[in-house]
Amino acid sequence: MKLDDIKTVGMAGAGSMGAGIAQVAAMAGFRVKVVDVSDEIWGRAKKTITKSLERIVKKGTITEQEMEETLSRISFSTDVATLADVPFIFEAVFEDINVKKELFAKLDAVCGADTVYATNTSSIAITEMAALVNRPANFVGMHFFNPVPMMKLVEVIPALQTAVETKDLALAMAKKIGKTAITCKDTPGFVVNRLFVPYIIDAVRLLEEGVASAEDIDTAMKLGCNMPMGPLEFQDFAGVDIGYYVSNIFYDYMKQERFAPPGLLRNMIKAGYVGRKAGKGFYDYSEEK
Repeated sequence: MKLDDIKTVGMAGAGSMGAGIAQVAAMAGFRVKVVDVSDEIWGRAKKTITKSLERIVKKGTITEQEMEETLSRISFSTDVATLADVPFIFEAVFEDINVKKELFAKLDAVCGADTVYATNTSSIAITEMAALVNRPANFVGMHFFNPVPMMKLVEVIPALQTAVETKDLALAMAKKIGKTAITCKDTPGFVVNRLFVPYIIDAVRLLEEGVASAEDIDTAMKLGCNMPMGPLEFQDFAGVDIGYYVSNIFYDYMKQERFAPPGLLRNMIKAGYVGRKAGKGFYDYSEEK
């Protein structure tokens, strides 16, 4: 399959990552068929995409007409069967191997023999996931970063089973939708998260040990290392529960203490302090609209 032959792509999952991938694909001229389990999820995703495009219009990067054309290229359904004739499908459902297994079983039942699956997983082994599908040679990892419309990087990760043609198509797709791609081995965390997750964990440990306050830890990294966001601010943005879940996956794979989630993360989850989405994490967001 050649990239020029692809006019429509699928997007399984309409969370923050799925919405972002759908947006950049539509901006690149693809028709995008989005699938998720409820209209409510899609309502939030459509609102997120619209607001993101409105910001881009204000910057003068695209016109209002181009924004409307982009939105018109995106459609939604709760029926996986709507992806039956789609040659290239992105996957960004919840980071749970059982959830993904169920999804790929449904896709395998309706999709053609040449359909390519590109998973956005940030923590589950691509080779393990490729083993779940009927055509593992057509399976590849494409790890985007949040927020997708702003972040330029995509990590392309071939599984042991991935065909060279599938990897090359993923690299071409990344370029087509305006991203810079790197290729990396199928190893926990790939490149970015292999470096970034221990950094976040160490920041939580500093707070847990009383070395400094959350504000001072974040200020130190922003002003001392020129980071755009402090590690604890970032964890609130991404979700404390997600950080805990991902670090557990890394620890299970590698059995290295540096990946073990601190007790503070576990206790925050029990208290419901999982970040911005809950109104409280390492910081209090209850006054925000």
